[in-house]
Amino acid sequence: MEGSTDRTDKVVPVTLEHEMQLINEAIVLVASGGTNRTVVAGLQLGEALLEPARRIAAEAGVRLIPLWYADEHGLDIAIERAVE
Repeated sequence: MEGSTDRTDKVVPVTLEHEMQLINEAIVLVASGGTNRTVVAGLQLGEALLEPARRIAAEAGVRLIPLWYADEHGLDIAIERAVE
């Protein structure tokens, strides 16, 4: 079982970094006017990234909307232009 813990210790930070990169790219896409709305789907650790992503979205002038799964075990994140 110890090997499993070692793998988790390596996989979680890489997954967090990858998922945050996807969210950041979506924020840039919407903020730049490339689209009015996009969804980053299938996030494994999205809940852990929700608050930092909200701050980044607000700074970029876009809105972040969590789309919770029905079983409440995960979420997708929608990024959309802020309504003026």
